[in-house]
Amino acid sequence: MALSAERRTALYAAAIAAAAWLVAAMLSFTALGGQFDNNVYDFLFRAAPPRPASSPAALVVFDERTFQRYGGIRRLRANLSRVLERIAGDKPAAVAVDVTLADPGDAEEDARLAASFARTPGLVLACEMMPDGSGWQDPIEPFRRHAAALGHVSTLAGPYDEVNRRITLERVAGRERRWALSLEALRVALGAAGILASPSDVAVGARVIPSRWDEGRPLRVRYSERGIPVISAADLLSGRQAPSMAGKVVFVGVTAISAAPDRLFTPLSRGLPVAGVAIHAQAFQTMCAGAFLADAPLSLALLAALLAAVLIVGALSLLMRWQGWALAAGVLLAAHALPWLCFRHDVVLPASASVGAAWLAMLGGGAFRYFFVRRSLQASEAATRRYQQAFHFVAHEMRTPLTAIQGSSELMSRYNLPEAKRRELTGMINAESRRLAHMITTFLDVEKLSAGQMELRLSELDLAHLVETCCRRAAPLAEKKRIVVANRVPGRLRFRADAELLEYAVYNLLTNAVKYSPAETEVVIGAEADNGGVRLWVTDQGIGMDESEVKQLFQKFYRTKRAEQSGETGTGIGLSIVRQIIELHEGSIHVRSAPGKGSTFTVLLPAR
Repeated sequence: MALSAERRTALYAAAIAAAAWLVAAMLSFTALGGQFDNNVYDFLFRAAPPRPASSPAALVVFDERTFQRYGGIRRLRANLSRVLERIAGDKPAAVAVDVTLADPGDAEEDARLAASFARTPGLVLACEMMPDGSGWQDPIEPFRRHAAALGHVSTLAGPYDEVNRRITLERVAGRERRWALSLEALRVALGAAGILASPSDVAVGARVIPSRWDEGRPLRVRYSERGIPVISAADLLSGRQAPSMAGKVVFVGVTAISAAPDRLFTPLSRGLPVAGVAIHAQAFQTMCAGAFLADAPLSLALLAALLAAVLIVGALSLLMRWQGWALAAGVLLAAHALPWLCFRHDVVLPASASVGAAWLAMLGGGAFRYFFVRRSLQASEAATRRYQQAFHFVAHEMRTPLTAIQGSSELMSRYNLPEAKRRELTGMINAESRRLAHMITTFLDVEKLSAGQMELRLSELDLAHLVETCCRRAAPLAEKKRIVVANRVPGRLRFRADAELLEYAVYNLLTNAVKYSPAETEVVIGAEADNGGVRLWVTDQGIGMDESEVKQLFQKFYRTKRAEQSGETGTGIGLSIVRQIIELHEGSIHVRSAPGKGSTFTVLLPAR
């Protein structure tokens, strides 16, 4: 059974929404989607970066100015010992040194540095993983013995770019686990005995840090631009006044470009790479402030994408006026705003799926609205034009019987006519009245069938008798064109149907076959039993139709070009009524035709 226009529209809209969602979901897992998510994430940081008034951390850096004035990298350990002595004097809560000390240097400098380490409270030293992952490059023993903890200084780039957004809290090399330098600094500052890990978080004393166990326990760093005070080692070495570091966790490291290989961009670095020690200081501040960013579940991102696609396509396909575009545009804006709203609530929602689905749905829904809905509108306008043409035709045809009735009645009322003439005029009035009533009944039947208001009055029928009646009614039209109507319906074919409606359908098929067949041809009507039901067919040798015409044949008020050119009058509503009558009987009608080779109409009526 053919789908209604509304159901077809809903199915097409659902297919477009599903396709937009599926394509967007697949793209979100590609490098293109990942890079888009990264760009949106960085933009959100730049749009509203957090700026705390004070920070529990301080950053002491060996920058270009320090190296230029105080001997460069060669004097790093000697200068580091002097800097640590100055820091220790401020009584910090902990000091994390992000300097590689795995190899021995000058004996005198190493001894002085070891002595400085011994006087430094809460010392945390850096360690690096071997390039092959087989173990750790720890500080040499004279330094390591004074450290309260060792922390790895690994940072993560990307994915898909050189921007650092996360650090790994845990790294394992040679079956030995090390925590991040920033995490160990937090533990030492809090005085916690150890770090407890679970599949979903890490606990340092009473502080719980959400971080899943996979991928090295990643932690998104909540970067801030001016949250951590930065002190140049050159100022401490020269004895200048520097901000107090009392009670703070001080991170010490190299930031000079010539001596800091671990430099990465951050969402706030604005084109300038940042040294690893600064990244760990920001990570410490993130954990200390509890300003954690949680990754939204994948299911939420896919659900948001599906909802955006459904709402946009639904709005564009179901709301025909400007409201559809307005609602679709609103959903599109909401899809762009959703990652921002989630970020404001400390949730990172990948934007590629929802934004991609929204744009694909907008494009697909807009194209659907333009092509499919516009085509439906054109079809509706064409049907309206055909209806108006048919109405004008019927109105014109009604004038003929009305004129005859009016003229005959006027003659009878004005003149004293002979009895024979009066009988002739009375018969004409009766015949034209019947013709007029038939036209009106036909149009009413069309409206009742279209509105579903006509009900079947079922009774037991003899098909041969019904067809014979239709053949007798069609005989005058057939004799006029010297067409033979061959009735090949066998007797004893009985079934239940509405006699009046079925007679109308069979008579219409017969008269159409006769009307559009050339003179001196044959029209055949036959039938046979079919699984308890009936199969009936009408075959002619008429003008025929091509495939495109057959598809539109049962539309209301449709007439083929050949039918219009044949000179035969018609409204194009007869076959529409026939199909509705057959469908009311839960049957079907099919046409086999070719131009110039005639047509065969086959009706299948199931057993009732």
